[in-house]
Amino acid sequence: MEIRNIAIIAHVDHGKTTLTDEILKQTGMVQEGVSMDSNDLERERGITIYAKNTSCIYRDTKINILDTPGHADFGSEVERVLRSIDSVLLVVDAAEGPMPQTKFVLKKSLELGLRPILVLNKIDKPAADVEKSQEQVYELFLDLGATDEQLDFETVYAIGRDGIAKKEMTDDSDNLTPLLDLILEKVDPASGEDLKSKPLQAQVFNLAYDNFLGRMGVARIYNGILPAASQVVVKNNENKIYKGKLTKLFSFEGMEKVESKEAVAGDIVMIAGIPEIFIGETIVLGEATEPLPAISVDEPTIGLYMFVNDSPFAGREGKYLTSRQIRERLEKELEINVGLQVDFSDDSRYQVFGRGEMHLAVLIENMRREGYELAVSQPEVIIKEIDGARQEPFEEVTIFVPEEFSGSVIEKLGKRKGIMMHMEQENGQTKMIFEMPTRGLLGYRNEFIVDTKGEGILTTLVIGFRPYAGEIQKTERGSMISMATGKALGFSIANMQERGTLYIEQNQEVYEGMVVGNTSKGEDMVVNPTKGKQLTNMRASGSDGTVKLTPPMEVTLEKALGMMRSDEYIEVTPEVVRLRKAHLTESARKRAGSKV
Repeated sequence: MEIRNIAIIAHVDHGKTTLTDEILKQTGMVQEGVSMDSNDLERERGITIYAKNTSCIYRDTKINILDTPGHADFGSEVERVLRSIDSVLLVVDAAEGPMPQTKFVLKKSLELGLRPILVLNKIDKPAADVEKSQEQVYELFLDLGATDEQLDFETVYAIGRDGIAKKEMTDDSDNLTPLLDLILEKVDPASGEDLKSKPLQAQVFNLAYDNFLGRMGVARIYNGILPAASQVVVKNNENKIYKGKLTKLFSFEGMEKVESKEAVAGDIVMIAGIPEIFIGETIVLGEATEPLPAISVDEPTIGLYMFVNDSPFAGREGKYLTSRQIRERLEKELEINVGLQVDFSDDSRYQVFGRGEMHLAVLIENMRREGYELAVSQPEVIIKEIDGARQEPFEEVTIFVPEEFSGSVIEKLGKRKGIMMHMEQENGQTKMIFEMPTRGLLGYRNEFIVDTKGEGILTTLVIGFRPYAGEIQKTERGSMISMATGKALGFSIANMQERGTLYIEQNQEVYEGMVVGNTSKGEDMVVNPTKGKQLTNMRASGSDGTVKLTPPMEVTLEKALGMMRSDEYIEVTPEVVRLRKAHLTESARKRAGSKV
């Protein structure tokens, strides 16, 4: 059976996973209602976070499909899988056209010499402009230095949600057959007798874990034949060599893993039995065979500290509380999350580096749901010294907003060192492209949602390190800090809500040093949420009126990362996310030189 290996790449929410689900459904590989986005966080957020393998059988050909994330923070998931495939389906929304992540994933594909197939998706949208989007994609290919062969790409027009694809806009179609036929026609076979006869070379590009089999590697076999239960040699580019024996060999059929006796060149398989296996390592049968080139990913741009939660409420909800347990969890994450880096040099706190706020937030959220309890510091960008000059990460920011909100966005991004590179208006919407330091973006997303009343779209793409941009003006909000420990009372909350936005509600437990809200004036304020009304035996008309309380702002992990100040920590537990001061008492904060 011939094998084709493809990846589906696109900007977030352009329809990659929906298209993959429809391909599997129409080829009879899965039942109705089954989706590739199986992780709880993926279902909640409606985005793909982890790259996943699947396959389908079409016309006696096995098509291995890799569904990849579309969010820029998870770009490392895309980078590592592109080496293992032979072509990509570049999915572009026919209404939005190419977006920042489209540029990122396409650039990586072209650098590897892949010839993409363009899928213009959502052509049924009222705002879809097929010709304009196709022209923008062609211009993007030119900007990224595509070869003449790559510029001669094929285009398919699709409605992924309905499982429809067409070679021409005027064609009649009610299925994805035109797309599948084009894959067989244009993607080179990954298998062949000439490849099978060569010495075995297989490279691991993903990891998985099974409670019974332990750590497993997902690998593409480039040359040779890999028998199950065989003795193998594992090599990497740092001349590390060790031997092991495979205990299980699986191939992918739909979303299921099927045990195999052997796998041939071109196939993508999962192997068990080598507990030390790592991403980028090459599996061979003889020590004389050379390893394949290493898999490299872009470096992190921001970092934060993780350490043991030492608040007065510590240990109430968490299952894993100690520094050793946090370290073990981070070491486990490093095995599969190639975009992450951790500095373990300080035993009391670990510095974790990632590709963006969402990249780190997803890690912390997963730890929280697993029962970990920890504290987290404010995210900070990585500042480098290159040729004697300070440099920091910059991002390309693409914004779509209704015209009436564009002025506010331009003003705030200007203060944050954003430089407008492009602006256009169409159908009451303004599209703007800025280049600005990552430092200026930290904490802005929450403001953007408020300023645009939830109608704006903001996407970013890291464009590299550039000279340090200097001081950045941000909207300063002060914190309301509890001076007492106990239960918050309605009388106090009614008085406090006049001073700013609260994060707590009536009868919620608070402790000294906990941040219970923010003030709009930019200065910290010490408050007593536990203070009740003084009772007397005198009654007066109007003095016992009903207290009206405003619902508090929900503090989610990502909101907290954006709102927190430099002298604050986030307390993360399986049940709640709280903001607190690094120094809990007012006297300790004064000694430390804080504003309060």
